[in-house]
Amino acid sequence: MLAVHTSPLEQPGTGDAGGMNVYVARLAAALAQRGTDVEIFTRRTASTQDDTVTVVAPRPGGGSVLVRHVTAGPFEGLDKSDLPAQMCAFSAGVLRVAARLDPHWYDVVHSHYWLSGQSGWLVADRWGVPLVHSMHTMALVKNANLADGDEPEPMYRVIGEEQVVDEADVLVASTQEEADDLVIAYGAGRDRVLVAPPGVDLDTFRPVGSPQERAGLRRSLGIDRDRPVVVFAGRLQPLKGPDVLVRALGELGRRAVAGTAPSVVRPLLVVLGGPSGRPTARDELRALAWQEGVLDDVRLLEPMAHDRLVDWFRAADLVAVPSHSESFGLVALEAQAAGTPVVAAAVGGLRTVVDDGVSGVLVPGHDASRWARTLDDLLRADPQRRATLAKGARAQAERFTWGATADRMLSAYRDARARTARGGAG
Repeated sequence: MLAVHTSPLEQPGTGDAGGMNVYVARLAAALAQRGTDVEIFTRRTASTQDDTVTVVAPRPGGGSVLVRHVTAGPFEGLDKSDLPAQMCAFSAGVLRVAARLDPHWYDVVHSHYWLSGQSGWLVADRWGVPLVHSMHTMALVKNANLADGDEPEPMYRVIGEEQVVDEADVLVASTQEEADDLVIAYGAGRDRVLVAPPGVDLDTFRPVGSPQERAGLRRSLGIDRDRPVVVFAGRLQPLKGPDVLVRALGELGRRAVAGTAPSVVRPLLVVLGGPSGRPTARDELRALAWQEGVLDDVRLLEPMAHDRLVDWFRAADLVAVPSHSESFGLVALEAQAAGTPVVAAAVGGLRTVVDDGVSGVLVPGHDASRWARTLDDLLRADPQRRATLAKGARAQAERFTWGATADRMLSAYRDARARTARGGAG
């Protein structure tokens, strides 16, 4: 696997690390459980990083997972937009590693994100093996759904994505909607597109066992046991829409003061994430909360590992995902697995992940007043409705497992190898 711009070893929720990190790491582990040896090439971002890191050690009857760090450009200080200039160096590093191995060591190249696809296109051709590619996000789709003040993806990325789509033997989509985007927007042959939804770790992300357990969890997190809590987890950038939630809180506050709605709820908004793109993103969000008069109702925390993140999901009344564009939405799936209803924007893959009215609520658009009404309605709903949504959330999550994802991916690899054997590449 190639994951150039972000390593599966990095903490999701800050910088360029996010759902793709989780995807690559979990998929690799699930493939190893099925006897596949997986090597993940990623760019070195610190001089202290070892050349290789064993994630899953080889064992009888099972596969392994190895992360290889490739030097390509300065270790630090490179933005994702700077990386196209380093793709030659990265590809050369990958090829040098392979030159020291058995020439038939690799059977398939699976690239993640368009930058990796550019490198994968070259190394797969050099090794004479098929290229399987996962887009994760697409420039044309993002540009059609920009948040206010967000910068459109550059034309060089659009062209780069079109080239990778043309060259890949198999394209992997997370949802049918993403598959349709590949066909309609990028001209991919439908016979080359395979839908393989991501999964969720149902053991790590699980519901609380009792009200007493939830009360103890809230106590350990410093949350009042009776106060409604909404959690946002993700990178702090316009694309993810954390500002929508802060503005919605401001709207709730104004409605309470004006008396336009009885018993308006003033929830605590917990934001778990780090800046992405702009170092000042956290300060900007805090300033917005001050302007909206809800600074005391917002708690900004650093991103955290899954074993701590799940505690916040389980302690929350709702998890909110107000993204302007999502190819899938792993956070929404993880929250539902924890038994917490999700309020999500009705965009992209979130329309597949969230079962509207059953596991959560889908909100059209990003108008703060509409989000305020939705949050208020759910938080003031009778306990039985919230319990029904919580039960539906877990049931929805149980439809998605990493084992099923790995099985679909192995099918994609076999299909790609068959295409290569028939001379049907691209």
